Amino acid sequence: MSEEHSKIAVVGLGNAGLPLAAVIADSGIEVKGVDINEERCRMINRGQNPIPEEAGLGELIKEHGGKRLVATPRFEDARGCRTFILIVPVFVDSGNNPDFAIMKEALSSLGGILKKGDLVVLETTFPPGTTDGLVQEQLCRSSGLAESDFFLAYSPERIMTGYSISRLREFPKVIGGRDEESGMIAYQVYRKFICNLHLVSSAKVAEMIKVMEGCYRDVNIALANELFKICEDFGVDFFEARDKANHQFCHIHLPSTGVGGHCIPVYPWFLIKEMEKREHPGNCRLLRASRESNDEMIHYWAERILGECLKINKPLSCIRICIKGITFRAGVKEFYHSRNLALAGLLMEKGLDAYVYDPLLSESDVQAKGLRYIDPQNADLLFDPFLLTFEHPERG
Repeated sequence: MSEEHSKIAVVGLGNAGLPLAAVIADSGIEVKGVDINEERCRMINRGQNPIPEEAGLGELIKEHGGKRLVATPRFEDARGCRTFILIVPVFVDSGNNPDFAIMKEALSSLGGILKKGDLVVLETTFPPGTTDGLVQEQLCRSSGLAESDFFLAYSPERIMTGYSISRLREFPKVIGGRDEESGMIAYQVYRKFICNLHLVSSAKVAEMIKVMEGCYRDVNIALANELFKICEDFGVDFFEARDKANHQFCHIHLPSTGVGGHCIPVYPWFLIKEMEKREHPGNCRLLRASRESNDEMIHYWAERILGECLKINKPLSCIRICIKGITFRAGVKEFYHSRNLALAGLLMEKGLDAYVYDPLLSESDVQAKGLRYIDPQNADLLFDPFLLTFEHPERG
């Protein structure tokens, strides 16, 4: 890494940005972390980890927070940096179109301190072509610089919440530039803190790689869900069949209540919406069908739950149903696109006596979601949406 770009700023200290900033700091590089959450910045500078469920992050924050890693809510404090890594969220709106509002705001603020010769690397997942298009245009507009005045690249985060540190240190990571020079400079910077790094031909290729991964998993989960339902009709144990069906040429994922989180249920829409804009909807039929199939799984499980209720010798209206877990993934206190949360809400909409228990949540946490809390032992029927199992606790 050239001395010129050795001062690094990470913009966005969330679930993806903070682990990256900590790993960079642990590589011996001074990092300025920028985040609008002032309390989070204070915690980091005190050596306290704001994401306790992230394995290994606490030790790194304790060692480097306020020292080699300094967090600030002010972009101006990062003016002396020469490399800027942006990891701020891009969501989808009610129509499943990408919402760049937070990204545009961050780019506008970054433009205010961007200098000639600086390197900007995006890690947020968004539609292919965004780096060369919206990002470049926004930076030029807000900084007053020409395209040739700064370097621009893209390197998608490929972490998994709870395992981010190990993923950053071991999992393959790609990087691609707006042009050949940008790609090479970005590669030279990143290889100082990313071991398994691969330079690809362009930012657009790097963008597509990440979206393709999400689409693959969404389609595979939809297939698993469909095969699970078919196995139920045949009276076949899906999990036994899957165990022997999977080998080096076949990998069927696990069935579920659907797909939640910030990634997999979002990325296919980037391609679906772009194909619709280009009037090529036929190019993404499988992606759309998988999205719809996965989202509809809560209706399948609601019917299965109702069927289990009918096995209980009590009036349906008196059967206490407990959903054991409403986060989008076990062990992670996140709810974005959680189908388990949606399932609990659907049962209540149907007029069933539905409750929630989640080991990650307090009773007040559950109530804040508009749901009712119950001790599992006080329920007549327990459904575990992570294991897809039913229990009928004995009532005293």
